[in-house]
Amino acid sequence: MPKAIAKGKKGAKKATSKYYIDCRLPIEDNVIVLKDFESYLTQNIKVDHKKGNLGGSITVAMDKESLVVESKIPFSKRYLKWLTKKYLKKQELKEFLRVIATSKSTYQLKYFNIQNEEAAE
Repeated sequence: MPKAIAKGKKGAKKATSKYYIDCRLPIEDNVIVLKDFESYLTQNIKVDHKKGNLGGSITVAMDKESLVVESKIPFSKRYLKWLTKKYLKKQELKEFLRVIATSKSTYQLKYFNIQNEEAAE
């Protein structure tokens, strides 16, 4: 007979995850207002298939030149990138900025390298 499988551990910690979006370059050039970006993420992150249903499980906070998204529930870094791209599209900045992963928990907004196109013309 097979042994009984334990269904869950008592006292197990919930894994919290922190993700950072570094917006230093666009903020220095006054292209993005960090407060607007923060409110966009707060309104559009879905929890249980509902927008703006963050409760206490996910927090979005500003830090000097970046945003910090802290989650107490499972949260995808890729979803954060998708929302950032959607924000850039809404602000008509998608042609100029791109979202690049610089570390395991950090994205950075960088400009496209446009000098090559100008030299070709």
